[in-house]
Amino acid sequence: MGKFELSHRVVLAPLTRQRCLGYVPQPPMILYYSQRTSKGGFLIAEAAGVSDISQTSPEMPGIWTKEQVEGWKPIVDAVHAKGGIFFLAITVNTFLIYAFELVPNGKSPVSSSNKKLAYQQRSPKKLTTQEIPLVVDDFRVAARNAIEAGFDGVEIHGAHGYLIDQFLKDEINDRTDEYGGSLENRCRFALEVVDAVVKEIGGDKVGIRLSPFANYSESGDSNPETLGLYMAESLNEFKILYCHMVEPRMKSVFEKVDCLDSLVPMRKAFKGTFISAGGYGREDGNKAVAENRTDLVAYGRLFLANPDLPKRFELNAPLNKYDRSTFYTRDPVVGYTDYPFLETTI
Repeated sequence: MGKFELSHRVVLAPLTRQRCLGYVPQPPMILYYSQRTSKGGFLIAEAAGVSDISQTSPEMPGIWTKEQVEGWKPIVDAVHAKGGIFFLAITVNTFLIYAFELVPNGKSPVSSSNKKLAYQQRSPKKLTTQEIPLVVDDFRVAARNAIEAGFDGVEIHGAHGYLIDQFLKDEINDRTDEYGGSLENRCRFALEVVDAVVKEIGGDKVGIRLSPFANYSESGDSNPETLGLYMAESLNEFKILYCHMVEPRMKSVFEKVDCLDSLVPMRKAFKGTFISAGGYGREDGNKAVAENRTDLVAYGRLFLANPDLPKRFELNAPLNKYDRSTFYTRDPVVGYTDYPFLETTI
C-alpha cells in the first residue's frame, strides 16, 4: 500500500465507540487499539472531528485542539510499538442523531442544505459559499494535527451521511450554486477537501471513505454508480494512497440487503489501493481479493469483538459474537477491551 508494507489484508474499519471525554481521547483507548494491532496490520481510528461544530457527542474524539492531539499521542505510540500502521479518520459529523444541545458553544450542526430531516429537532445550518472554504481549511489543519499526533496518515470521511456525503448526494443537496445541481458541482466540496489535505501532508498519506450506494441520514443518490465512478476517476488526479468504499449491499445502519450493484467499476477506475467494507466475513473477503475486486477488506463489528481477528482468519478459528448493546456505551472495559483473545478461549 504505497510505502507501507502490510502483512495481511484485514483492515480495522473506523468505528464510533464513544469512549472519549469532552472530545479528548482517553487512556482506555490505548489498550483498545493496541489489542487490535498486529505487526504490519492497518488500522483506521474512529472518526475525529475537525472543528468545534464537527461532533454531536462529547464522547466522540476531536483533532482540532492541542489537548486532543496530546490525547491521541499515547494511543498512536502503542499501535506503532506493535508494528501497526495507523490512520485517523477526519470528519464533520452531520449524522445529527444526537440532541442539538450537545454541539459545543450552542452552535448548530452544518449541512449542504437546511432541510429538516425526520429525526432532527430543527433545521441544520446551510453552509454559505463563503463558509465552505473555512471548513475545507478545518480539514487541512486536522490532517496536519493528525501527523503531529504521530498518525501515519488520514482518511477523509466522505461516507454515511456525514458532511461530505451530504454534498455528494442529490437527495439532500438541493443547492443551486457551484456546490449543487450537477454531479461535478456536488463533488466539488469533497475534491476541494482532498486537494487541501494532499497539499498539506502529501497524497501518500491520504485516503478517503465513500458510500455512494448508502442512504444514511436521508442522504441517498439517484445514480450512485455514476457518482462513485466519477469520484474514483477524479481522485486519481490527486494521487492519494487509497479509496475505501462501502459495498452497495449496506444501504443503511446495520441493514444488509441483496443487490446486483457492485464496486468493481470504481475499483477498476481508481489507480491506488482499493479497500472494500460492508458486511464481510472471512470467506467472502478472501473471495473478493481472489477475484481482484479489492486489495484490502475492512472489518468493523467482527474486529470490534475479535481483537485478534487476522489471526483467527488465518487459522479459520471460531469468532467471538459481538454485543450490539455495548457498542456505544461509556464503559471503558465492558464491550470494549474485555473481548477474549483466541488463546484464552481454547
